[in-house]
Amino acid sequence: MGNLRALVIGVGYLGRFHAQKYAGLDGIDLVGVVDASSKRAEEVAEEVGTRAYTEYRPLLDQVDLVSIVVPTQHHHQVARDCLEAGCHILLEKPITQTVAEADELIALARHRDLVFQVGHLERFNPAILALKGVLKSPLFIESQRMAPFKPRGTDVNVVLDLMIHDIDIILSMVPAGIKLVNSVGVPVLSEEVDIANARLQFENGCVANVTASRVSREAVRKIRIFQPDAYISIDYQARNIAIYRKEGGGMPVPGLPNVTMEQRRFEQSDSLLEEIRAFVGAVRTGSPPVVTGEDGKRALELAIQINSKLWHEVQP
Repeated sequence: MGNLRALVIGVGYLGRFHAQKYAGLDGIDLVGVVDASSKRAEEVAEEVGTRAYTEYRPLLDQVDLVSIVVPTQHHHQVARDCLEAGCHILLEKPITQTVAEADELIALARHRDLVFQVGHLERFNPAILALKGVLKSPLFIESQRMAPFKPRGTDVNVVLDLMIHDIDIILSMVPAGIKLVNSVGVPVLSEEVDIANARLQFENGCVANVTASRVSREAVRKIRIFQPDAYISIDYQARNIAIYRKEGGGMPVPGLPNVTMEQRRFEQSDSLLEEIRAFVGAVRTGSPPVVTGEDGKRALELAIQINSKLWHEVQP
């Protein structure tokens, strides 16, 4: 397989970074960038050395793979157009607005034998990747994702904007269905819910407590996992993992007999670059992507369940 031809549809804040990554990859020809704003498209095109467009449909027969980084309400239409044209797609999260839309895209990608990857970026975080071989049978998971307010992303509420990252990670950790969902949330600075908490009970007994806020004074991104043989604490911001084990290797913990601690630290990484490399690799090899359309659908289904309880709470 020679060079793959790539297109980025939507070059706002995040789409611009997609364009930069493709432009720097060997074996990729970035055919162009597309945006509803001709000015924005031209700015990004000049930056990465490609052509600017405001319409994507005439270009689809000229490309092999597409990153779709448009507002969520347009995900289904744009992704369907790309799949029908025979393009492999990397679709930013959340996958679609509805489960029915997600089902249609999954079926279409399967029918056309195309790679359909969903942009759940935390799967490529080195701290999460380091859990392989450590994570076994989680019993309790607690995650916090707090961020200062930014107008970007407020077309959806905080569950679909921020919490869905942790929803996807937790679903990838727990091999069981959802038994019960309880959640609360309130709007603060936007018309959508800006801070939310969900308690998830799985059919295997695992419980997850998930909090997300986009109206916090400072950024916090942590997840803690309790399992029979260990307690694992991950701080995404500090880029470190602490693993506490019963009678395991590592440094003894004062005051806790037979408990040792192992610390791991990670250098700054480029998760988006790794995500795009994985997508390109799946296209080249025909292998399943790291985050499949089915994964994106599961995260959306759970987010919708959480949202149904949120709105029940906040509506008069």
